[in-house]
Amino acid sequence: MELRFFSHTRAAAFLLFSVVASFVSAAQPADRSRTEAQSRRVTDRVQALQREADKLTNDERTLLGDLRKLELDREIKAEELRRLAEEGLKVAADLSANETRTKTLEEQEASTRPELRSRLVDIYKLGQGRYLRLLLSTSDVRQVGQASRTLAALAKIDHDRVVSRQRTLDELKVSRKSLEERRRQLTVLRTNAERAEAALGQAAAARNNLIKDIDGRRDLNAQLVAELQAAQQKLQTTLRDLANGTAADAPALPIRPFRGDLDWPVAATANRRSPRNGTSPASTGIDITAPEGAPVSAVHEGTVAFAGPFGGFGNLVIVEHGGQNFSLYGNLLEIAVARGDRIDRGQNLGTVGLAPAGSSELHFELRIDGQSVDPLQWLKKRP
Repeated sequence: MELRFFSHTRAAAFLLFSVVASFVSAAQPADRSRTEAQSRRVTDRVQALQREADKLTNDERTLLGDLRKLELDREIKAEELRRLAEEGLKVAADLSANETRTKTLEEQEASTRPELRSRLVDIYKLGQGRYLRLLLSTSDVRQVGQASRTLAALAKIDHDRVVSRQRTLDELKVSRKSLEERRRQLTVLRTNAERAEAALGQAAAARNNLIKDIDGRRDLNAQLVAELQAAQQKLQTTLRDLANGTAADAPALPIRPFRGDLDWPVAATANRRSPRNGTSPASTGIDITAPEGAPVSAVHEGTVAFAGPFGGFGNLVIVEHGGQNFSLYGNLLEIAVARGDRIDRGQNLGTVGLAPAGSSELHFELRIDGQSVDPLQWLKKRP
């Protein structure tokens, strides 16, 4: 009796093992296919990120070349400004000397004007009859010629002095006018040079900011590649386990490395920013116009965290992608998944329904690290 029971037990266990083994054998090809697809996706994305890193390196090299040229141009402009400043100081000094010289001559003229005027009056009074008067006023005829010559010499000296002083004043006027014109030109040149130097400084600052941005993007790029390489190692381990006949679950792929490379959740005819706040006042979701009943697909693999009606969103599906990362699909007509389901990228989640306003559209949001982000920065650019 015991032997018969033991035989039945062994037979049942063998049957159960056979069922499980056949189930595992049937599941392994599907798991292997899924894991291989994930591995290819990771490889493609790593290559894309490496190409992006190469482009960033080339862009930075170009910007560094531009920056060196801008710095050289700034040094040239700074030297030009120094030269203009020195020339401006020289022109200012020349103008000051001109004004001092002009003032001195004008003061000299003012001080000698009474004496000169008196002498000129005396000469005028002598007139053409000065020789006769000189002759009548002196007892020595020889003194008449000497007095006449002296008078003529004084008159010439006064004349030459007046002419020379006037010539000098005229020259100083011309010089002052030329210096003032040069000062105006220097002011214009200095203003233009200062503007050019400021523009070069702004251009250099803009390129420095671009270089900093590129450095940040390169650091992020390296971090994302490292995440993907870690995921790739886990996928290779899973593939080895499956090849050895061991059941294994493929690791979930991180979503962050796929920023800008996610497929659209629905074939869109248009999209617009969502006017609603959603579940967060900082929500930046979008409403994607699509025909009613159009299939809605998961943008990335994950696990269904919620599936059902939700106030303000109609029928809603939330897919968790690990690490507080979620994608939200609202206004669904039908829901094709249930909470807890494992979802692959591109898997059908349901169909497009009507929004509260009556339009046919899908409401879509992304939460990365628990924060709402702009989905358009994460989805592929549409042609």
